[in-house]
Amino acid sequence: MTKKRRRFKQTDSLEARLQHFAQDMRRQAEKLPDDKERKVLLERASNADQAIDLERQLRH
Repeated sequence: MTKKRRRFKQTDSLEARLQHFAQDMRRQAEKLPDDKERKVLLERASNADQAIDLERQLRH
């Protein structure tokens, strides 16, 4: 018997989800001192911002 994939519809757009993710990463980074972990969170937020820009370019 094969496994069935769990499928669901996204209620928010990709852009909205990425923006929310970037905001969450920045909020978490604000709580940390300047160290490697904070830098990683800010980098993830920056990557999400870049993904938003890329998605906008591809959409148009």
